[in-house]
Amino acid sequence: MPLEISSMFAVPMAQDTHPDAGRLNPQIKSLLLAREAEGTRYANPNPSLKQHPGVFESDFNLFAWPETCIQQLRHFCWTALGRLVQDLNRYSAEEMQRLQIFSHTWFHVTRHGGFTIMHTHPMASWSGVYCVDPGETPDDRPESGVLRFHNPHHYSNYFTDAGNTRLRAPYHHGTWSIRFKAGQLVLFPSWVQHEVMPFYGRDERITIAFNCWFGMRDG
Repeated sequence: MPLEISSMFAVPMAQDTHPDAGRLNPQIKSLLLAREAEGTRYANPNPSLKQHPGVFESDFNLFAWPETCIQQLRHFCWTALGRLVQDLNRYSAEEMQRLQIFSHTWFHVTRHGGFTIMHTHPMASWSGVYCVDPGETPDDRPESGVLRFHNPHHYSNYFTDAGNTRLRAPYHHGTWSIRFKAGQLVLFPSWVQHEVMPFYGRDERITIAFNCWFGMRDG
């Protein structure tokens, strides 16, 4: 009989790809670069993380913009997140109708040398990142602009020897990295530590991020 191995204390993460990103993303990119060029009008006035040179962070109301391309992306992201929340919580269709979503949504434009330090997103249950344009990846910089998640099991590598050094995923001690493709969406619990590695392309890396928290209307 095979040995039963269980994935205890697992971290649920989800990915999806916009089916029409080739049409939608250029429209979004053009809009975001135009808004970035307006400077402080759309910039985050009180960033929670130190803003490093090469990174522009917008304010937190992106999905409230009325432009059609933004509203189409909002629909895609909320639909994917809703499916994830329903599946993991085993909500019925009636419960999903009562579910309320609240969010902060913003965009990053990252240029050569820009990065984001390791952090979490407090006071939210789910976060997501959508890739508008991953930018170029130099051949000698394979980790350029990678979104990296850190293993939350902080005690897992306190003692390592030949019995646990080469554990296969998802039981390994290491990090999990996303090398984005245009149109890719990643959803993850907001408490998971993550960072963006330095970007070394000569163009722009453009992403949209969001934090969400939920309520349930009375029946």
